[in-house]
Amino acid sequence: ALLFITVYTADGFLNYVEDHCVFNSTKLDDIEYIRSYYYNKLEFTRFSSSVGKYVGYTEYGVRNAEYWNNLPGELSRMRNEKERYCLNNVGNDHEAAL
Repeated sequence: ALLFITVYTADGFLNYVEDHCVFNSTKLDDIEYIRSYYYNKLEFTRFSSSVGKYVGYTEYGVRNAEYWNNLPGELSRMRNEKERYCLNNVGNDHEAAL
């Protein structure tokens, strides 16, 4: 699986975003793109290409998910990340693993 993490800290609290791809082959249908938002190791919002929208896991995360799911073009942009971010890189990781 591919993994990219962005980390921000403020006053000792950790806020980060994790992008990763889960795959069984290099075919686009076999790839899942996931972007997770964390605060102090607790995931509060997630976008999954298999669900096709944001899902919130905390009160704050639910509000984020509702907002982002209603932004024009946001879901389309995130759905395209599967092909842009994952498809181009999964082939490299798949070949290296073999």
